[in-house]
Amino acid sequence: VQLQASGGGLVQAGGSLRLNCAASGDIFSNNHIGWFRQAPGQEREFVAAIKWRDNKKQYGDSVKGRFAISRDSTKNTVYLQMNDLKPEDTAVYYCTIRSSPVATPFSFFDSVYNDWGQGTLVTVSS
Repeated sequence: VQLQASGGGLVQAGGSLRLNCAASGDIFSNNHIGWFRQAPGQEREFVAAIKWRDNKKQYGDSVKGRFAISRDSTKNTVYLQMNDLKPEDTAVYYCTIRSSPVATPFSFFDSVYNDWGQGTLVTVSS
């Protein structure tokens, strides 16, 4: 599966952006689609993930209540709606996919994800 992330840009603090992750190829019921981000000089950080099979979702602590992940199975696309953005949200955002047995719990570790998109830059100004 190839992933294409888009939707990044420059926004003021308190603003909103929606990121898109379009997948070319089949997404299967045992897939998790995730978003990670990486700020300059920092490690990649888990943001959110969604299970394709049952639409269950998981969020990183720093974005809970502000970000929302969703999917459109007809378009093979996953979205990340980001609200109340803060300067510390500035990073390159990557979408990724993981194949795992059914009922596998979410993982916050990027090493378990298989394929990655190219990333989209989000810059939040204060």
